[in-house]
Amino acid sequence: MRIIARTDPGKVRKSNQDSYAAGEFRNGVAWAVVCDGMGGNVGGNVASSTAVRSISERITTAYRENMSSSSIRNLLVTAITNANFEIFDMASANPELAGMGTTVVAAIMDDSNIYVAHAGDSRAYIIHKSSIRQITRDHSLVQKMIENGEITEEEAVRHPSKNLITRALGVDENLRVDFNEEPCGERTMLLICTDGLTNYVTDEEIHETILKGRNTDFAETLVDLANEHGGGDNITVVAVEG
Repeated sequence: MRIIARTDPGKVRKSNQDSYAAGEFRNGVAWAVVCDGMGGNVGGNVASSTAVRSISERITTAYRENMSSSSIRNLLVTAITNANFEIFDMASANPELAGMGTTVVAAIMDDSNIYVAHAGDSRAYIIHKSSIRQITRDHSLVQKMIENGEITEEEAVRHPSKNLITRALGVDENLRVDFNEEPCGERTMLLICTDGLTNYVTDEEIHETILKGRNTDFAETLVDLANEHGGGDNITVVAVEG
């Protein structure tokens, strides 16, 4: 496995409320967590960093070699659920942190499968030489509007409610977590990113950039491209290649 990651505050925000962690177990299984905080400079940073720490600790201590897919699902969903409780309790106890929350994408990837759990509008993609495919569903107002036929995907790109998400860690005591299991093989790449990338760089541009720089630092190139296109948000890219 090869892991490449970059994060950047962008050109507009003064602080970076994105957080991430990634690593590899001795048996060649990789894991990654990406979070995008919200709730002011303090709250957003606290929420995302707390979630990444909590989820990473759960993954690295509870993962065992040859776990079944149902056990991995339980591991990821439980890790996110526990992080949600922790952030919610912190926000409830401290008025300065009230309203804070964070998106999350947490993944485990082995030689055969990719397991992804998420909440919010940070995304996971599976990338091959011939294709790029989003495997997470955005938990956002505009995604609901697209699915209800109220707006098109093209209209959603510039919609004034684009940044309103419908799920996030820490906002409510209970959180519904989505889970995806996808097959993978040789030269399969898992890309996890925050909306600071996908709001400024199209899927086609992401795919083309990775194909051109697959053996170099394409993560840095993607960050640069998002900044060239406006850089209006924090940008985080984590790629795991089998």
